[in-house]
Amino acid sequence: MDWHTLLTRERLGKVVHSPEELGRSPFHKDHDRIIFSGAFRRLGRKTQVHPVSSNDHIHTRLTHSLEVSCVGRSLGMRVGEVLRDELPAWCSPADLGVIIQSACLAHDIGNPPFGHSGEDAIRHWFLQALERGWLDQLEDAERLDFLNFEGNAQGFRVLTQLEYHQFDGGMRLTYATLGAYLKYPWAARHAEALGYKKHKFGCYQSELPLLEQIAAKLGVPLVEEQRWARHPLVYLMEAADDICYGLIDLEDGLEMDLLDYAEVEALLLNLVGDDLPITYRQLGQQDSQRRKLAILRGKAIEHLTNAAARAFVKQQEALLAGNLASDLVDHMHGPAKECVVRAKQVAREKIFHNKRKTLHEIGAYTVLEILLNAFFGAALEQHSKRPLSIKNQRILDLLGYHQPGPELSLYQRFLRMMDFIAGMTDSYAAEMANEMTGRPRVL
Repeated sequence: MDWHTLLTRERLGKVVHSPEELGRSPFHKDHDRIIFSGAFRRLGRKTQVHPVSSNDHIHTRLTHSLEVSCVGRSLGMRVGEVLRDELPAWCSPADLGVIIQSACLAHDIGNPPFGHSGEDAIRHWFLQALERGWLDQLEDAERLDFLNFEGNAQGFRVLTQLEYHQFDGGMRLTYATLGAYLKYPWAARHAEALGYKKHKFGCYQSELPLLEQIAAKLGVPLVEEQRWARHPLVYLMEAADDICYGLIDLEDGLEMDLLDYAEVEALLLNLVGDDLPITYRQLGQQDSQRRKLAILRGKAIEHLTNAAARAFVKQQEALLAGNLASDLVDHMHGPAKECVVRAKQVAREKIFHNKRKTLHEIGAYTVLEILLNAFFGAALEQHSKRPLSIKNQRILDLLGYHQPGPELSLYQRFLRMMDFIAGMTDSYAAEMANEMTGRPRVL
């Protein structure tokens, strides 16, 4: 792979030639299209780790995505400064930064309500649907899309099909930004065979022609059938997510009284060493733990960002060859890698098994089971060509103009149902499921 092809400014979808704007490159337009989209806005009411309404200070998918985008921008600009002479004339270090920033903004845009437990609940429901024979009419590859449901693949569909220019390029982002977004550029058939990460894949069968087109435009090599090498900038997006995910989980854990401040402080101090900000040294007993952590966390992110940028530059040859097997964090220097790994370990041990979070996850299964039964049951009956029951007609009416037409296959009908459910916020999903069971609305 080479940077001139990887950083193309061409766009997916219909080519609409517009004059160059002073101070606003095509990559800045990508950023703005994502920011102003409805799918991005709805992340404000979707779970990151803890229930959205439990504490005003904890992160939602929206605040997490914004923070990841800031780290991603810094990573892209720092790498861009080092590689400046190798970049095409149209791509400055600032442009490289905004490509990563845009990919980071979009990295969770396809996640369903209730976070990762929502993804798991959907996969579990489809296993049950498989046993009931609901998926019998699908082809094997189509069936795998649902059995391995993944927010990344749904996000690719949001970006390229659903937002703005529906089924005509979607947001019509540049190929460079889409390449940086595609964390798992392969179909569901490779989700478990690769042994990379369970259930991880980035493209449904419905968007496979688009993935082929994007890979060809970027010069990304085909590794095997329906699997391509990753765009090098994906590693920076992924590193930004890892950095924020690790540290922010700890910050939220303190807010929820699940962690001890001294434990978190020790972890971060082990990373930054003597490189403490003057403002941190001047803190007194009267200063809150929240303020102390905010200052220390900022310095920790600086160290981690520098380490990730250095690792990227050092591994550039392997990245352009498409054969860097592990994440960028694995190639960061000792203290930086140790900090991220340890932060994730603490989160797994002390945060993810919290009782309130567990109850929230159980509720997610219940809510999504109600919705999936209703909408996929209606789609199945519609496809059978039998007269629709009044109930199922009303369910399909809820989709408005997104209601599938008679020309669609069962697979396409199921995708429309998934588009609707995955796009819901936590509160909207819970409210709709509650009303579908005949329970009165709580005022």
